[in-house]
Amino acid sequence: PDNAFFTDGVQDEILTDLAKIADLKVISRTSVMQYKSGLARNLRKIGEELGVAHVVEGSVQRAANKIRVNAQLIDARNDAHLWAQTYDRDLADVFAIQSEIAKAIADQLQAKLSPNEKKAIEQPPTTDLAAFDLYSRAKALLLTANFSAPVDADLQAAIELLDEAVKRDPSFFDAYCQLARAHESLYAVTGSDHTPARLALAEAALQAAARLRPDAAETHLARAQYLYYGLRDYAGALAELEIARRALPNDPRLFELTGYILRRRGQQEEGLRNLERAAELDPRNFFTLQQIAISYLSLGRYAEAIAALDRVLAIVPDNVETRANRAEYELFWEADTRPLI
Repeated sequence: PDNAFFTDGVQDEILTDLAKIADLKVISRTSVMQYKSGLARNLRKIGEELGVAHVVEGSVQRAANKIRVNAQLIDARNDAHLWAQTYDRDLADVFAIQSEIAKAIADQLQAKLSPNEKKAIEQPPTTDLAAFDLYSRAKALLLTANFSAPVDADLQAAIELLDEAVKRDPSFFDAYCQLARAHESLYAVTGSDHTPARLALAEAALQAAARLRPDAAETHLARAQYLYYGLRDYAGALAELEIARRALPNDPRLFELTGYILRRRGQQEEGLRNLERAAELDPRNFFTLQQIAISYLSLGRYAEAIAALDRVLAIVPDNVETRANRAEYELFWEADTRPLI
């Protein structure tokens, strides 16, 4: 189990590195994780479901202070192997391997890296592998928090892991960003701890991240989330998202949050466009698809609202709430509102 979390963490870091390259379209981990090893996989079908032409596969093996990482790039349209490499290194080199893999894949796909993108890819998240283990466990909990119960327990467990991670490495920037988001979720998303004390914890984590890397796109995203969920400062959040977007072209959270803000401000069409873009980057995230359905419903576009819910049911066919909503939407669309007499 320990190695599984570490493996997921390494894979997630490679995906995160690739997502920083504007020349590439990279699908979010939320969608990718549904195709983990051990499942029967048809790469062409996966490519079609995710809307991509290429798939990166790999494995991570750790033993004592050694690590082996296998990575390969495959054309999902014809199952052609375009590139493969095995890295046998000291465990301490794991983050260097991640950036090497990301750069090799970008090169194979003829993607151009800007100097800033290259610098971002080469920056290791931490030098403390134990802190990285804690962080990887926390991210796994946060990733599934929206899709499993009990959510509050997952969020609280993630916070405890992240607190340990930053205690081990006080310069662990990404851990502070995740910590702020977890506190905001308890404050505003689940609402189970809507107290000034919880909001202060989110702000403290955000300030710690900002002290470490004040100009990082992730800092601007974290601040946007705090302004939206914590303070309901929509104008301030939009300004931060605009800055973050320049260096995080493939992050669905940017488009999702922009969509929510614009929708709250009455800009339904533009909000919907942003939510659709979020779904392109995270096509198996059924929560985003549910929000898209709500937007279509608000616009009176019933057929498209129902189609969005059908996309949800293709992912989670037993989701009772979505089935009930679909029936309700059908009623809104087809109901005869003329008086009986």
